[in-house]
Amino acid sequence: MIQLLFSLVFAEMALIVIFVFKTPLRKLVIMGIDRVKRGRGPVVVKTVAGTVFVVMMSAVYNAVAIHKHWSEDADINPTDQILMANYLLEASLMGFSLFLAFMIDRLHHYIRELRIRRKSMEAVKKQNRVSDDGKTSDIKALEEESAALHAKIKHLEAELDEKTKEASSAEANKLALKKQSEGFLIEYDRLLEENQSLRSQLQSLDWRFSHSDSKKSM
Repeated sequence: MIQLLFSLVFAEMALIVIFVFKTPLRKLVIMGIDRVKRGRGPVVVKTVAGTVFVVMMSAVYNAVAIHKHWSEDADINPTDQILMANYLLEASLMGFSLFLAFMIDRLHHYIRELRIRRKSMEAVKKQNRVSDDGKTSDIKALEEESAALHAKIKHLEAELDEKTKEASSAEANKLALKKQSEGFLIEYDRLLEENQSLRSQLQSLDWRFSHSDSKKSM
């Protein structure tokens, strides 16, 4: 019994050491404990732990009974001493094995939680990277669109300047043509007056010639 308990304690200590260091063997141990905890595994483990606890309490009770026998009887029997030491050793080993089993269960739970948290953190980081890449591509697209709009604005400003210059030159041509037409009108009026003056002079000359001819015929 004691050899079995020592083997159990050493095996549990070895499992704890395996849990402490990150090795491929730890993954195998974790997978094995995961399978043990599925289905009827937890019930079997609790049953075995309860049995060990009952046996431990029985050993403690027997050790206490022997100690009471010693207090009542002054004579100490060597057999009782051996039994007392055996019961105490068995109770200690069983209690230590239960404690180590509880430690293994908690370490397994914490390692699984840590792995799940790491996976979730990696997934969040990947999502953040994807969103950052998307934001970067959106920013680049917006920058390219802004550059295209800026170039288009410059082109439109250049066209506006050209149209403004053309409008200014057209306005200047319009004013020049207006002044030229006004000059033509003034010249036309002057020529019209000269024409009327020449006509009046011709009429007066015709009248004089006709008047002189009439006098000669008389």
